[in-house]
Amino acid sequence: MKGALLRCATGLSASETVEEFAVDGDGELKLVKKRVTKREIPPDIKAVKLLMEEGGELSDEQLESERQRLLKLLEENG
Repeated sequence: MKGALLRCATGLSASETVEEFAVDGDGELKLVKKRVTKREIPPDIKAVKLLMEEGGELSDEQLESERQRLLKLLEENG
């Protein structure tokens, strides 16, 4: 549970894939349409507060990982 709370507190990206199939003339299934949606979920302040109340601290590795993720986002959007 703490891992999920940490992901909510630091934000995350999620992708969803939707595939549509149809039966062709040979009775085989054929991929007709594929849509991949990617979205960024921003950090949740309530999760941050809850972690702070529990005394949860990020390790150096987690902080560096989050730093790299945020820098990458800035490069992509900047």
